[in-house]
Amino acid sequence: MTRGRAGIWALAAVTLALVLAWVARNTYWEDLKVPMPPKGEARINPFYAAQRFAEQIGAHSSWDRMFTAPSSNAVIVLSGWHWSIGRARRASLEQWVESGGRLVVDDMLIDPSGEFERWSSVVQKYPEKNEEFKKAAEGPSCREVREEFGSGSADGTVRDTFVICDVGISWLESPRTAVWALRDKTHLQSIRVRVGRGSVTVVNGAPFRYRELFDGDHARLLVAAAQLRRGDDVHFVSEDDYPSLLALTWRYGAPVVAIGLTLVTLLLWRGAVRFGPLSPPQSGARRSLADQIRGTGRFALLHGGGRSLHAACVRALDEAARRRISRYAVLTPEERSAALARVTGFDRDSLAAAIYHPGLRTGGELHRTLALLEAARRDISRRQKAR
Repeated sequence: MTRGRAGIWALAAVTLALVLAWVARNTYWEDLKVPMPPKGEARINPFYAAQRFAEQIGAHSSWDRMFTAPSSNAVIVLSGWHWSIGRARRASLEQWVESGGRLVVDDMLIDPSGEFERWSSVVQKYPEKNEEFKKAAEGPSCREVREEFGSGSADGTVRDTFVICDVGISWLESPRTAVWALRDKTHLQSIRVRVGRGSVTVVNGAPFRYRELFDGDHARLLVAAAQLRRGDDVHFVSEDDYPSLLALTWRYGAPVVAIGLTLVTLLLWRGAVRFGPLSPPQSGARRSLADQIRGTGRFALLHGGGRSLHAACVRALDEAARRRISRYAVLTPEERSAALARVTGFDRDSLAAAIYHPGLRTGGELHRTLALLEAARRDISRRQKAR
């Protein structure tokens, strides 16, 4: 049993060694450079590579998301642009070209109403039959084109050849005389026509965006299509990534926005809730004791018809009389009235009516009754102090 296991392990080791030897003889290591994804501005700017290339040959470049007419000797490269949106913008661009500007357009121009074709007379054509469409789609992704000057026909003057890629299945045609063109075996793939004192160059493809500039001879094609020279001002214009509404508002209306924000701030500040009063509160003067007594009396008179005032005066008179008249608490009402009359000298019947018959009195009667009771109390208190 031990020898059988040893034989199996030996066979497995030999097999593994043979496999490793075969892999080592039939494989090899090779370094392969893989392009990293773009970062920073290169990630969002489709013309980043084209801009750097233009700057290397001595031109000045910029990436614009909004059209602003530059000088008449500048170059504009349009890609991903809505030609039919904004009549004023389109008229300004056409006027700039007719005054001497150089315009380069790729096939990413959006023109559903055909305004650009009518103005430039350059038309993009497609195969009409399915067989031709399929044949064109199955063609090579890169093709060689020859440069022509003059009439743009096959017998024009040939100067150079280019290799362009991803040109698609379409081609270009124009009834105008081409001053420069790129032609493959059958059709035009790029053409330049005169418009006023300027020129319009149409490229059947998008060879100047992102990494496409590194395919074929696209860098040379950019120089030829834009007629680049040292010191040129090149504007790459695209609406793929356009500024936000707030950025556009600030760009074209910064003074109005600043004034408006200032007015809103002032209005909010004026109407805001303050932390304290505008002026310190006035300290209220303290009422005198007489004012307090009179106020309390008016309140008692208004609520209850003065009964509480009458009862308080009678109670005060009784307390004073008990201290002055002996056995006053056990006397009858007639005896109390007589005793008070002897002590104070006031009329007995008036005192009896004031003490024992409050009833409903008018304001004046109540005032006289209370005055009589208070006068009697004070007289008794004064006589008591005199003793």
